[in-house]
Amino acid sequence: MVRHVAVIGAGVGGLASIKCCLDEGLEPTCFERSEDIGGVWRYTDSTDGGRISVYRSVITNTSKEMSCFSDFPYPADFPNYLPHGFVQEYFQMYAQHFNLLQHIHFKTTVLNVRKRPDFATSGQWEVVTETNGVQKSHVFDAVMVCTGHYQEPYLPLACFPGIDTCFKGQYLHSQEYKDAEAFRGKRVLVVGTGNTGGDLAVELSHVAAKVFLSARSSTWVISRISDQGFPLDMVNNTRFKHFLDWLLPSALTKRIRFRKFNSWFNHKNYGLASTKSSNLKVIVNEELPFCLLSGTVVLKPNVKEFTENSAVFEDGTTEESIDVVLFATGYIFPFPFLEESIRSLFDNNRSLYKCIFPPQLEKPTLAIIGLIQLTGSVMVGSEMQARWVTGIFAGWNKLPPASKMMADVLKKMPPVKRNPHESENLKISFLSYTDEIASCAGIKPSVLRLLLTDPRLALAVFFGPCTPYQYRLVGRGKWIGARDAIMTQWQRTLKPLSTRVVDDSSDSWCCMSLLALPLALTAAFLLSKYSHLGWSLRAPTL
Repeated sequence: MVRHVAVIGAGVGGLASIKCCLDEGLEPTCFERSEDIGGVWRYTDSTDGGRISVYRSVITNTSKEMSCFSDFPYPADFPNYLPHGFVQEYFQMYAQHFNLLQHIHFKTTVLNVRKRPDFATSGQWEVVTETNGVQKSHVFDAVMVCTGHYQEPYLPLACFPGIDTCFKGQYLHSQEYKDAEAFRGKRVLVVGTGNTGGDLAVELSHVAAKVFLSARSSTWVISRISDQGFPLDMVNNTRFKHFLDWLLPSALTKRIRFRKFNSWFNHKNYGLASTKSSNLKVIVNEELPFCLLSGTVVLKPNVKEFTENSAVFEDGTTEESIDVVLFATGYIFPFPFLEESIRSLFDNNRSLYKCIFPPQLEKPTLAIIGLIQLTGSVMVGSEMQARWVTGIFAGWNKLPPASKMMADVLKKMPPVKRNPHESENLKISFLSYTDEIASCAGIKPSVLRLLLTDPRLALAVFFGPCTPYQYRLVGRGKWIGARDAIMTQWQRTLKPLSTRVVDDSSDSWCCMSLLALPLALTAAFLLSKYSHLGWSLRAPTL
């Protein structure tokens, strides 16, 4: 029987894990090497000690309603997309509301996690920690590793001949970047077109003499703002649209998606991506297209090699007088505190059952939380993982036999790409994954059952945004406030925008109830996409 649980890390996954342990009657002990909660979201100017945090100007890519803990909405007056300070404040509010801080040992580093000699029968772990130079050994019934995937910078210098032998300028990883001032007046090359690479290129363009952005693969750029001005993820991430994606042929959905991407601007004209590309790498950036259009950022292909002061690209072009090379090339997750026999069981999250459990362990008492990159909020996915895992530890949920877990892992294993550390290798459909874990935990809502018992709520769940509150409607951990949170989610979305009220009584939107708003937005979006096919969509009869 699991009772004492070690939680490693007090970031998003760690806080959710502590809370879920308490909900299940378990006794969590969290070890956090820094002096506060928040993980990468706790901004600091210092990079000493290898601690990774966000850069000063970062803003969330997912909206507050789609990114909150499922039983603790963000305050209504918080902006929809959040600077890091608001996220950290929210974490503090969450930890205080659920009394989580008393379970956290700060300034404590986990040095080693290894099986106890009787692990095959007990499933217990020995955890060695260090606080102020003093080491201590603990025994736990289970361990939840919540260090996420931002653990150690991935700096692939071997892929760029000359960078560490010939190049006389400065090079660094984006982990060391905090703000643009140090790059004022310099010619900067940013390598990598993920979300971080795009953000940094845009920010640097305001102070640098010139910014070049090197892209190795096709990249689609989208905005956080939908056509109607609402948060894009609230309009796009609905069960109705997810059902249509499942129903329609993949070739058609891909064509529709490319068409939508290019409705903002033609990606081929900007050298970013082509509809013939098989790559569906998507980043969020409202400013990058204008920077490319204005020439403050110049897009380049992959770097072939570096000379003393220049970069030679694969298309044969050269850019001279490069002062700084900034690598936005992602992170690796070595888990140095796990013994080698455990690390060898998985080389990435896709080697784990449901991206959580090493399937070969004799006892399922080790869980990796938050080692995922979703097309939506990782916070929501991490909490969902923690709820399922603690339910297993408490005996309410069961895992299938090891053979079935291995079969599931092999079935979902993606093809190996050239760069095994690329974040795209970890991208998973947000709604598919959260629903899958929710089904395992017995907390996925049934739209048909809701239709019989609460039709108004059923419509909001099916046609509206798939906000985390949906996973608190049924099952263990059911929250009495879930229904109200769903029915008022659009009010909280509009609240921070109501700082100046415009009187426009003729606007038909003002006459529309907020319950009907998600359906109307979805219908308008679908009509705009299918109109060129000559289709006429009819709302389902419910």
